[in-house]
Amino acid sequence: MIEEAARLETYLPMSYRTPKERDYVRFLWEAFDTNVEHGKYQFAFLAYHMLVMSFVYFNIWQIRLIRPGPFETAMVGFSKDVEKNLMSASSPFVFSAVSERSVLRFLKLIQCDNAKIGTYAKLVDERNDTAHANGNIFFNSEDELARKVRDVLRTVEEIQSHSAPAIGEGYQSFLVASQDPEVREYTDDDQQIEEVLVKQFYMSASDIAFCREYDIRGLSDEVGYTAIHALHEALATLYPSEEVQAAA
Repeated sequence: MIEEAARLETYLPMSYRTPKERDYVRFLWEAFDTNVEHGKYQFAFLAYHMLVMSFVYFNIWQIRLIRPGPFETAMVGFSKDVEKNLMSASSPFVFSAVSERSVLRFLKLIQCDNAKIGTYAKLVDERNDTAHANGNIFFNSEDELARKVRDVLRTVEEIQSHSAPAIGEGYQSFLVASQDPEVREYTDDDQQIEEVLVKQFYMSASDIAFCREYDIRGLSDEVGYTAIHALHEALATLYPSEEVQAAA
């Protein structure tokens, strides 16, 4: 069952901007594994749900960077303080300051409709039920936890499929903005990819696999198309398909 749960790694960042973020995600995985090992399946579910909500925050962070205009418009209804904090956020985990039900609204920006968001919100409700001191043990066996993990993974995969167009937009913008080595952040192709694309956008193995297959011919009219092509090739070399699949 742990092996099946590990599929979530496919959708979590391959690199983090700070050691603190990396260590937090590792801590949650360790908490999940330890509680499964000791038969504490309810606590294992809590750790897994926190990993899934982290995945949601990473996706919303990507939306914020790639579609800033729609993101700002989507904050209608939030207080001015919350709006300011979200627009100036330096980490995806800032979104944890907003109620989980409210933060799920941002998924409308990747064409998740109200019905789907309502389904995702039920997962939050179920997590809340298990987290309260209500005298109930909801997961008494590994099989029960495994069924819930499969349900959650279906939600994760659905959200990821909706994010593909935004990832394409972000990758295209990165390539266009990085076509001149003299004015971009790093002259070295590998460093530009790792520091600006992968870390800043919290790219997952699934995201990178999509970028590997992205058709860059639509950018052939760009003055720096040769450099764009070189960057695209460098991505494939840095993250070969077999390596990305292994990370998944």
